[in-house]
Amino acid sequence: MKASTFFTTDHAQRYLGALCKHFGHKVPVTHETGSGRIELPFGRCELHADTTGLGLTVTAADRPMLDKTINVISSHLDRFAFRENPDLTWTVPEGVKA
Repeated sequence: MKASTFFTTDHAQRYLGALCKHFGHKVPVTHETGSGRIELPFGRCELHADTTGLGLTVTAADRPMLDKTINVISSHLDRFAFRENPDLTWTVPEGVKA
């Protein structure tokens, strides 16, 4: 299962780096300029930064794990980007029950 969101910000690269650095102390992470991947035990998050913002796509085996991955990533981004107060709307494919 997948879900995605986009956070419009001028500081996308900074937030991508902060998320990857933070999680890199605990779980496998890859980080390059403009992209990153965080491998949580219950799901994965792929991040892409450009001049317009930060795109996030999470993948997990089932809906409860997807929701957990969304919550963990969202709560951490909220902390790192508190000055911008990210209001993330995650898009889940049709037919997937909440």
